Amino acid sequence: MATKQILSPLPGTFYRKPAPDKPVYKSDGDSVGADDTVGLVEVMKSFNEVKAGLAGKIVRFIAENEEAVMAGQPLVEVEV
Repeated sequence: MATKQILSPLPGTFYRKPAPDKPVYKSDGDSVGADDTVGLVEVMKSFNEVKAGLAGKIVRFIAENEEAVMAGQPLVEVEV
């Protein structure tokens, strides 16, 4: 199987959870659909959902929770 990466749509801070007291959207090994949210990128207090855009199984998260990311930076590796 091939692997593809989910990229950050914007520069900002990447979050794996919808809120600090909530569980992560997805974990390594989880199945993911094209419309599934895998995280958020926050820019100036505006939170933008990062959709998978493809279906498969998450191999690993490349970006850490609360990590500063750039537009186009790989966030997640997915086996398709």
